[in-house]
Amino acid sequence: MTNPEVALLMLALFIVLVLLGFPIAFTLLAMGVAFGYYAYHQGGSIESFSDIFNNNIFYLLNQNTYSVMENPILVAIPLFLFMGYVVERANIVDKLFFSLYMAARNLPGSLAIAALVTCAVFSTASGIVGAVVTLMGLLAFPAMAKADYNKSFAAGVICAGGTLGILIPPSIMLIVYAAIADLSPLRLYAAALFPGMLLAGLYIVYVIFRVWLTPSLAPKPTMENPPPPREIYWDLLVSFVPLTVLIALVLGSILGGLATPAEAAAMGALGGMVLAVLYRSMTWTKLKESVFLTAKATAMVCWLFVGSWTFASVFSYLGGHDIIAHWVGGMDLEPWEFLILAQIIIFLLGWPLEWSEILIIFVPIFLPLLEVFGVNPYFFAMLVALNLQTSFLTPPMAMSAYYLKGVLKKQIELMEIFRGIMPYLGIVIFTMVLMYQFPGIALWFPDYLFGPYIP
Repeated sequence: MTNPEVALLMLALFIVLVLLGFPIAFTLLAMGVAFGYYAYHQGGSIESFSDIFNNNIFYLLNQNTYSVMENPILVAIPLFLFMGYVVERANIVDKLFFSLYMAARNLPGSLAIAALVTCAVFSTASGIVGAVVTLMGLLAFPAMAKADYNKSFAAGVICAGGTLGILIPPSIMLIVYAAIADLSPLRLYAAALFPGMLLAGLYIVYVIFRVWLTPSLAPKPTMENPPPPREIYWDLLVSFVPLTVLIALVLGSILGGLATPAEAAAMGALGGMVLAVLYRSMTWTKLKESVFLTAKATAMVCWLFVGSWTFASVFSYLGGHDIIAHWVGGMDLEPWEFLILAQIIIFLLGWPLEWSEILIIFVPIFLPLLEVFGVNPYFFAMLVALNLQTSFLTPPMAMSAYYLKGVLKKQIELMEIFRGIMPYLGIVIFTMVLMYQFPGIALWFPDYLFGPYIP
């Protein structure tokens, strides 16, 4: 077989292995080394045992590992993860959810609205979809079930709200995108702010409108002795404001040019610990748990990047990127047709793959074409970031649904969760169309802060 054919075989085999349930990070690593051994050996003779290891794939693997560990942009990832885990264990989220519910109790679907706002705030602080969906599944779903909410409707709210953290800054996904596409993380954060807020707002509008049309989905909970308004607003102030201020300071220091993402993440991690102390929930056990979970998640992320970059390097060396680039370039597309085709491909890839593999392996295929079609790379990044929301919401591999099913177990069937998340999948696609029609949603704020983008 020629090298391009080997590259396509490599890609097809990888997708098959992922669908069979093999761990993605180590599948990428194993396939990168196996096909890379073929790519860099090219029929050389093996006369002794030492000749087996005389192959450039091992040098490439070593260099990729080193580049991941020394990348200054990626330093922010463990710090943001640590901030999220500390906040998760500080008993802030449960106070926030119930205070928001009390404040919104007169609105249709008040528990669902409180869950969405809590998800948006907590996922922004955490950036870990699995942690947000899991915690809200334990916290919000029982409250909604007790209030006789439709199970599918309640599950959809939690799954959709839990994915907002990969879009709303400070987002770990945007840091990875900046490293891959060689873009400014500051401009990416500024570009993602309004689309993230818009998507969260549309979720809330949908919940209110849907419950208004079908009140049986979310009956208004009866409350015999509601607390006085002063107590409600005080609880909201104590639970909502400190965490929001922490997030605003972290994001503001980045957008204001006062700190790099890594420096701001370090201050955010310290701020999370201060909040935990102020809430009297910081214990040595919880601190150790946060450090352990941060190390575990960071190690997995690093192995994922090493595997993805090794796979992508070998795939490109074999000519896989060139095949796809020539295929797209040979279609003689208009810019809008190229954008639609790229987003359809990324949407379909979101079924079997996670956002990290899509970013590291497939997005680089489209990046050289942006200049050809005259597409602003930050606008394209925001379309991709919105599109990657669907990778958590699209059956049959909707990871947010599996996270929720894992904590609820027999309380709900997987198909009920899938039915609940489908409307939010439509809202994400609608938001992408809206942003395409009005690019200023993504581009106005970064241009205002940093000046017009110059290629």
